[in-house]
Amino acid sequence: KEVKNLQSGEYSIAKRPKIEAALVSKKEGLRATLTHDSRAGEYARKVMLNVLAYSASLVGEIADDIETIDRAMRLGFNWKFGPFELMDKLGTAWLVDALKADNIDVPEILESIKGRNFYKVDAGQKYFYGMDDTYHEVPRPEGVLLLEDIKRASTAVMKNKSASVWDIGDGVLCLEFTSKMNSFNPYIFTMMHKACDYIEENNLKGLVLHNEGAHYSVGANIGMLMIAQKLMLYPFVSWILTRGQSTFQRLKFSPFPVVAAPSGMALGGGCESVLAADAVTAHAETYIGLVEVGVGIIPGWGGCKELLGRTQEAYNANKGRAPTPPTGPMPAVAHTFECIATAKVATSAFEAQDMHLLRASDDVVMNKDRVLASAKAKVLELHKGYEPRAPFTFRLPGASGFAALKLALDDFKKRGMATPHDVVTGTMLAKTLTGSWNKNADTLIELSEDDVLKFERDAFLPLTKTRGTKDRVSHMLKKGKPLRN
Repeated sequence: KEVKNLQSGEYSIAKRPKIEAALVSKKEGLRATLTHDSRAGEYARKVMLNVLAYSASLVGEIADDIETIDRAMRLGFNWKFGPFELMDKLGTAWLVDALKADNIDVPEILESIKGRNFYKVDAGQKYFYGMDDTYHEVPRPEGVLLLEDIKRASTAVMKNKSASVWDIGDGVLCLEFTSKMNSFNPYIFTMMHKACDYIEENNLKGLVLHNEGAHYSVGANIGMLMIAQKLMLYPFVSWILTRGQSTFQRLKFSPFPVVAAPSGMALGGGCESVLAADAVTAHAETYIGLVEVGVGIIPGWGGCKELLGRTQEAYNANKGRAPTPPTGPMPAVAHTFECIATAKVATSAFEAQDMHLLRASDDVVMNKDRVLASAKAKVLELHKGYEPRAPFTFRLPGASGFAALKLALDDFKKRGMATPHDVVTGTMLAKTLTGSWNKNADTLIELSEDDVLKFERDAFLPLTKTRGTKDRVSHMLKKGKPLRN
């Protein structure tokens, strides 16, 4: 993309500006941004000081307490922290002095609390500062269960570099991802197995997959894939591929219920972990999809198998998208191919149900604070007389179905709707979904889950060795967006 220089009239490649005042906040905190000696720092200071002063002036008018205002800004306006939480990060004494220095009226509540925090934690309980100059317990309405409260009041059952397991009561455990962007790596798979072992050994009731990050999971850590490609460590790629499949299969067929509770983005491997669960309690604003083609691969941890099976299941139950249930194996294959080949992401949990990434029976929760409690309740409900779901049996179209999908791919390429490497990845995906890896396959072949998982591996590994995939992985890590090669 090129932009025009308004002074010279020349065009040049657009570059994302690096604002030092914003960068220092990550290392030194919010105050470092507001005191940064730059135009950006000055602008941030003026905006933030006025916003915080205005927020403090409304206590007792727009709401009776600060916690209500903070909660409203987090839930209603998607702020990561409420205004009074931000004041604690800045320090109330510094804030009062800064307001006076900038000739901004200091609200009464700020004057009275100067030098103290609006929030404090005592014996695992969180308290907020009230208008009566005393601290009060932060209330939790019925039906609200937050992992942050659990973590303040207890220690993890087990943890490693990328995951922790917490006891959320009534015999239910919660597995929390803690890696960067909650991306999947071997540490998370190890913790999943350990959590399953612990539940079985202690006769607990079930497991919830949940975290309170901005996003449930952005998928696999593709940095590991790039390193493996550069060093030709393809046995490692094969190992982590098999490890992921075996982990998610264990979740699916464990002798206890597993409920996924996603919010934000659940992409790639994150989506596959949701697909492995017995049931889902999703926040309404969950953006879920199998987006692996963006880096030149296909879903390899059971995503192809699960979406295909769920779509086949929905069509057989007359819950497909058409008024009349589709017949034969091809409609489910075509739907799955379309979703994966175009890296389609559901824009809400409700759309995810239409795409069969979530089942119609899965719960959708409007209030994010109620997601964990709802997921725990679902585990307890499923625990009564629990039996794992029966594995899928697939009826796939074989060579004739592959030929139809390949014809569509070639047509998309001629019309400029698919790039050369889209055709490469699409061809591997078509072979996987139609079962045409089986050289003897013709039509209506019947296969097990293990068969389709093998097809995923057969497609995934060769793709990682192609130049097109290597370029896509490198570009995604450098630019943060897919390469159209």
